[in-house]
Amino acid sequence: MGRAHEVRKVAMAKTAAAKTKVYSKYGKEILIAAKSGVPDPDMNLTLRRIIEKAKKDQVPADIIKRAIDKAKSGVGEDLQALSYEGFGPGAATIIVSCLTDNVNRTFSDVRACFTKAKCKLGVSGCVSHSYAHVSILGVKGLSEDEALEILLMAEVDVKKIETEGDELVIYGDSTALYSIKDAIEEAKPGLEYTTEEITWMPEDEEYITLEGEDKELFDRLLNLLDEVDDVQDVYHNVEL
Repeated sequence: MGRAHEVRKVAMAKTAAAKTKVYSKYGKEILIAAKSGVPDPDMNLTLRRIIEKAKKDQVPADIIKRAIDKAKSGVGEDLQALSYEGFGPGAATIIVSCLTDNVNRTFSDVRACFTKAKCKLGVSGCVSHSYAHVSILGVKGLSEDEALEILLMAEVDVKKIETEGDELVIYGDSTALYSIKDAIEEAKPGLEYTTEEITWMPEDEEYITLEGEDKELFDRLLNLLDEVDDVQDVYHNVEL
């Protein structure tokens, strides 16, 4: 994938600890979706889409079932979505997305990560104003002309369409991901989807490069944040 397409989220290694983090992340998202509607994927479109994505990321069926059962029983945590913004070494900027049942704990844990990495946690809006909240859909077996015709007929607006190798990458508003995918699936069923993301990207795709101590501190921050259970995703403007 080209640099413009890279989703700026922390890439996790294929370790047992990393898999546990992925399972926990999807477990929380499934729980929230199930509790916010009917805890049945056949009747809850949001829940069904999250489950499909979890399966694609190889989340075991028992993790999915356990989260849905929690929602059905009413025993599951009341989770709150939060985001924190801050500044790293050099001109690095970071957005940290969290799901938590204890705001004070999460704030303390995230702040400690920034402090240990000699970075600065900022106030709400200090970083996100220079980012765009977008959806990214990657699909194989579709040309730019075909995609444009399909989306035009379905009256779905997109920001940009790019071809990267054998893949077509479509960018849209953060709320448009499934409108784009549904339109394509209806017109051309059976295509392979390689990316389905709602993410934060720096405006004008302005990424920076860090070297030496700055790079070491930034990597340390990412590693520390990855160890915080409440952290779901990390977005930034650093070329890795």
